[in-house]
Amino acid sequence: MFDSRLLKKFDYSLFILIAVMLVFSTVILYSATQSISTDPFFYIKKQLLFILLGIIGLFLVININYSLFASYQWHLYLLNLLLLASVLLFGKEVNGAKSWIDFGSFYFQPSEFSKILIVLSFAQFLNTRRDKLNSLLDLLPCFAYFFPPMLLIMAQPDLGSALVFLGILFGMVFVAGARPGLLAAIGSGVVGTFIGFLMACLHFGFSIPYIKEYQVMRIIAFLNPYEYAQGAGYQLVQSLIAVGSGGIWGTGLRQGSQVQLNFLPYHHTDFIFSVVGEELGFVGGLMLLLLYFLLVHRLIQIAMEAKDVYGTLIVTGVASILVFHVLVNIGMTIGIMPITGIPLPLFSYGGSNMLATLLALGLAFNVSMRKQKILF
Repeated sequence: MFDSRLLKKFDYSLFILIAVMLVFSTVILYSATQSISTDPFFYIKKQLLFILLGIIGLFLVININYSLFASYQWHLYLLNLLLLASVLLFGKEVNGAKSWIDFGSFYFQPSEFSKILIVLSFAQFLNTRRDKLNSLLDLLPCFAYFFPPMLLIMAQPDLGSALVFLGILFGMVFVAGARPGLLAAIGSGVVGTFIGFLMACLHFGFSIPYIKEYQVMRIIAFLNPYEYAQGAGYQLVQSLIAVGSGGIWGTGLRQGSQVQLNFLPYHHTDFIFSVVGEELGFVGGLMLLLLYFLLVHRLIQIAMEAKDVYGTLIVTGVASILVFHVLVNIGMTIGIMPITGIPLPLFSYGGSNMLATLLALGLAFNVSMRKQKILF
């Protein structure tokens, strides 16, 4: 039963902001899906169901004192590994990746919920080590903590979700006290090593472990999309055309040629920002970015006001997920990031990401509402 005393501490400003974003996303999704279904409300009805379930889940999460999760750190970690392993055993391959479990009319993507579990368990892991993050040797246990779940995700293969895990790791250890210079050096080393390894494999014709050929081609096409405009670069080129044709004010809802004539694939999922760019233009895209800025800003405030370090780290993890998703998703639609299949939180069509995002935001509400002792 929901504790009515919590309503006195309810973060109405955060809830209103999320509600505005969900209304905005529903309008954009309606426009984006008119040309891909005979029923103009088919995707809207399913998305509204996901939103309703997500909001119910958000309030259920609020009702559980987040401090209790700290006691189950290793249980949550083990559950995370089992959840990801289940995909490899029972998963269904969709678009070249075995990342989904088929429940009939609903596809469940465990990696989306895995991000929440890693935040909850890693927050306690860091909570006991926050004064021991001064050197590379100190950070090695943190990287080792992330290695098994990331390996299971790469085995699907789901490069996008694996990269999100890195975003969570770096965001949380930074707030826990790791030196920025050290993290920058490690990050640069990881990126440089990966690029060097990738280039060497391509040069000598070796296969790259855990990365399929189409993923390699996405990276190659990202460097010069117009050279591969009829192949691996097609989606990026069409996205660039869509965003560029929007101009300042956009073509208007349901008036974008790239979207309405289906030149741009997956425009209702991973490339939903291209719909905003084409139909609402620069102003619409700027409004969307402003909403995300306000959301992340509020999460940072909650993290700073939390009553304990564990709460701060949980909200930091949630903010890291959102920031990484937004930067990479919007970046790939405008050609400054490779295409990795990362959805735009609260906007892209899809049940797993919508549910997981609202559950994660429920954790932020949880921490915000318990920053002070609840009195009768």
